[in-house]
Amino acid sequence: MTTLPPIANNADIRFLGAQLGDVIRRYGGDALFEATEAIRRASVDRYRGLGEDGSVDLQLEKLALDETLDFVRGFMLFSMLANLAEDRQGIAREPGTDIAEVLATLSEQGIDREAAMELLAQALVVPVLTAHPTEVRRKSMIDHRNRIAELLAMRDAGRDVTPDGDDVDAAIGRQIALLWQTRVLRRERLYVTDEVETALSYLRDVFLPVLPALYQRWDKAFGARVPAFLRPGSWIGGDRDGNPFVTAESLTTALAQAADAVLTHYCEGVHALGAELSISTGHVQVDEAVLALADASGDEALSRSDEPYRRALSGIYARLSATHQKLTGKTPPRPGRLTGEPYPDPKALRTDLVAIARGLAAQGDGALASGGALGRLIRAVETFGFHLATLDLRQNSAVHERVVAELLKVAGVEADYLALDEEARVALLRRELANARPLFSHYADYSDETRSELAIVQAAADAHATYGPKCITNYIVSMGKSVSDLLEINLMLKEFGLYRPGEPATAAIMAVPLFETIEDLEAGPEIMRAYFALPEIAAIVRARGHQEVMIGYSDSNKDGGYLTSTWSLSKASSAFRPVFDDLGVRMQLFHGRGGAVGRGGGSAFAAIRAQPHGTVQGRIRITEQGEVIAGKYGTRDSALTNLEAMASATLLASLEPDRLSAADTARFTAAMEELSATAFSTYRGLVYGTEGFRTFFRQMTPIAEIAGLKIGSRPASRKKSDAIEDLRAIPWVFSWAQARVMLPGWYGVGTAIANFEDKALLAEMAKSWPFFAATLANMEMVLAKSDIGIARRYAGLVEDEALRDAIFGRIHDGWHRARDGLLTVTGQTRLLSDNPALEASIRLRLPYIEPLNLLQIELMKRHRAGEDDPRIGEGILLSINGIATALRNSG
Repeated sequence: MTTLPPIANNADIRFLGAQLGDVIRRYGGDALFEATEAIRRASVDRYRGLGEDGSVDLQLEKLALDETLDFVRGFMLFSMLANLAEDRQGIAREPGTDIAEVLATLSEQGIDREAAMELLAQALVVPVLTAHPTEVRRKSMIDHRNRIAELLAMRDAGRDVTPDGDDVDAAIGRQIALLWQTRVLRRERLYVTDEVETALSYLRDVFLPVLPALYQRWDKAFGARVPAFLRPGSWIGGDRDGNPFVTAESLTTALAQAADAVLTHYCEGVHALGAELSISTGHVQVDEAVLALADASGDEALSRSDEPYRRALSGIYARLSATHQKLTGKTPPRPGRLTGEPYPDPKALRTDLVAIARGLAAQGDGALASGGALGRLIRAVETFGFHLATLDLRQNSAVHERVVAELLKVAGVEADYLALDEEARVALLRRELANARPLFSHYADYSDETRSELAIVQAAADAHATYGPKCITNYIVSMGKSVSDLLEINLMLKEFGLYRPGEPATAAIMAVPLFETIEDLEAGPEIMRAYFALPEIAAIVRARGHQEVMIGYSDSNKDGGYLTSTWSLSKASSAFRPVFDDLGVRMQLFHGRGGAVGRGGGSAFAAIRAQPHGTVQGRIRITEQGEVIAGKYGTRDSALTNLEAMASATLLASLEPDRLSAADTARFTAAMEELSATAFSTYRGLVYGTEGFRTFFRQMTPIAEIAGLKIGSRPASRKKSDAIEDLRAIPWVFSWAQARVMLPGWYGVGTAIANFEDKALLAEMAKSWPFFAATLANMEMVLAKSDIGIARRYAGLVEDEALRDAIFGRIHDGWHRARDGLLTVTGQTRLLSDNPALEASIRLRLPYIEPLNLLQIELMKRHRAGEDDPRIGEGILLSINGIATALRNSG
């Protein structure tokens, strides 16, 4: 017997569902299995239009509290296994994302491979892992999931038995049984060190092996060696904005653990090569460079006296082992027998490995040097260096203002910096940046905040000296609103030698503004123009060749709603371009996207391709957050697919000609301005202009309960306030998703479309403008995952009946207007009719989400009424976990 609805014709899902059903019966008992089946059947029948209203409620009411907890776990695990099956089948893979396909597409447009290679020589594509907390699953759960994926791959290959001799199907069943018996929820709140370790597991286990393999594939597609343009980044351990637990110590820990992981990987790679390259001088003539490495290695073993490659690799291993000891303070897991000098930098290690490769290339037809483990190891050194992933620093501009004010006051330079206007601040900061003398004194008294912030910069300087300058390259200032916000960062960097005055001045770390609100996005281009107008800054940026600007999707959405946020980000990207063109440097946009559409989520491939023409320029960084990390990079296969999609989209967005004429651009832009203005006023009127909305939101959604989920190290709000303005965008979006409203992904758009007279123009825009098409596609996905009927049940939690009816009535009407407007513009008769794969995926999950929603509502009622049974709180948190797993991109 199975726990699957027949609406999904998917062998993997049927198999995994049957295994899960067997596990529930064996470990939960027949009664739990039968109750689970009855609820599943009732829910599936309701979605087919066969069941009666209330049938699911009747089945749920029969569950005792302990049974409720087990039932929620079962439905959550099915969604988790269904996600795994879909990821393996490549349902998320989009056509045209393969590099070979991209090169063929570009060739048809008259763009040859040489042009693409020229772009890649200056390109940078970086997925940046962040600790924003919507990944509600414990890592133990993810580990079991990944083992199941490995076993399914063996099953696909026709293997009945694992390499260890276990039956494959039985091994899968054991992993599902372990999932069933693994605690889902964390007992302790996450600490920064936990977040560092989680990110490190992805970097170590997935990115390290996957990226070199991808480069080998790309080398074949191009017929030449591709530059190492795609590299990982991270915020975890360096992002202090609103997180008091990120300190100099956590930064140092994150960097040291990353170095440990990457150097251990190199040591293992060199050791394996030593076992493989048993080449004897009795059979081949060996290159002089290899012989020199062998002679310098100190390896005098008689058994290897005629094996120069092994002796050379012994010396390389000894130097790597010494490097590991120097950078991490401990020996590698496999200590070396020989001693050697540490490598001064990754370039020196690469030089030795390349010497080995050239020696092999000189033999025969060079086949031993093409690709293979040695080629991947060289690629890894080029890509990951000694730091593994570039770590960003981030802090709020208000903190920098206070720190700089205290530095200037204690140094006797300016008694009240905060009282100065912008012009006076800029003049003062420029004078100090031109002066080599430091402001900080070890003997003066400073606030804890100032000492903590300066300790971070000192740690960054130490990291540059230890791991090299690529370990930290960017310092992001949140809520960037002025030129002084950027100069303040440079002043702090100067205190520790990371900004040096001179002719020209130099900066080892780039100050990066983050423009987040609608107002800030509009002001951003002129702020950058004023920043570039400073001669010392212009010289630094020209020497670097590029400047980064970060644009925030989350807060701009919370500030102005989905359509206005999306349009403001696009307009700002276009407006930045002439500012950078005038300076003659490349623009590097950093897109602060989340998993949910309300925070910039959706297809990364489509999003990059939909960027305004001429704004990508081969350089783009994108945050990867929450459950999206596990979804995109949880397995090596999914990582290969998603990383290649990012690279492919960047090539296309950078090289393809503009698909819109000037006339079409003007018409479409005017239409978007009108749509955005209407959507903005509609959204603001509801969220910020409606009395009692704050109370409605907090009572209708599980925002308060989410705070107990222990899913991140930072608070839900920036301040001790219940104002929407102070709430972080992540719990804002996550809460609406749990209540199945998903309001941040659509509200206001329906009114905008309804009020726009020329519907034919909107239909034309949907067909021929990638930006508008991607905007509607993301909204369509959100509308399909929402359920206004279930949302009404959540609205029942609002105590004031008049408030509830008034506000939910506007939400109800707005949802229907958004759906009807989208169908009118796209010409569809139902949501997702043009995307059958996604429609099937969502339809598969809906019967598994509704019972979780209904249980969550009932448990929240009991919890809020004062019932203190700990199982009620656990049930709420389990339901949050299950709903998030089923919805996938919910935060």
